[in-house]
Amino acid sequence: MKSILGMKKSLQISLCFRGSPRVFSTAAQQRSTGDECGPEDPHDEPKHPRSDCAIKHKAIKLEEQVQDLTERYRKALADSENVRRRTQKFVEDAKLFGIQSFCRDLVEVADILEKTTESAAEEAEPSNPNPTLKKIYEGLSLIEAKLQSVFAKHGLQKMNPVGGKYDPYDHEIVCHVPAEGMQPGTIALVTQDGYKLHGRTIRHALVGVAVESQE
Repeated sequence: MKSILGMKKSLQISLCFRGSPRVFSTAAQQRSTGDECGPEDPHDEPKHPRSDCAIKHKAIKLEEQVQDLTERYRKALADSENVRRRTQKFVEDAKLFGIQSFCRDLVEVADILEKTTESAAEEAEPSNPNPTLKKIYEGLSLIEAKLQSVFAKHGLQKMNPVGGKYDPYDHEIVCHVPAEGMQPGTIALVTQDGYKLHGRTIRHALVGVAVESQE
């Protein structure tokens, strides 16, 4: 009986050893197969459509912000250029018209000089043999001519409106005269000269305008 049991045990042991290489080989094959395949690459995972939409939406917002900032920059640049031009114009006007009040006072002196010269001219007629008056007249005439030359040099000019159309920006009506050989509305005479400084009227000319005579 013992011999029979011993034979069974030896048979089982031999069967186990015979089957073990297959078990080991199967496990090895599984390991080698697993090593060759390796773990799955996370980058190969399919992308979600939601992430693509979010990226596109963000890109659109950034583009809108860039356009808004560009427009603001252009507007600020244009505003600064306008300020620069206005400042430059203000400085130029200050240089040109800074002497405007002085010129207003000076033209009054020119009026006195002109009237004095006219009076001296009447006294220094050929019928008057006084040479002193003649010299005074000549001297006053030279001073008046020089003064007008200085006026022109600095942009101050006397108006000559006789025969021209009445302009309320340059002339002030003090009387009306009959239109004898002149069109109504034209300037027939000047009682006080007007002056312009660089094209800007600093003193209106006092004029008489021709009107149709009423019979």
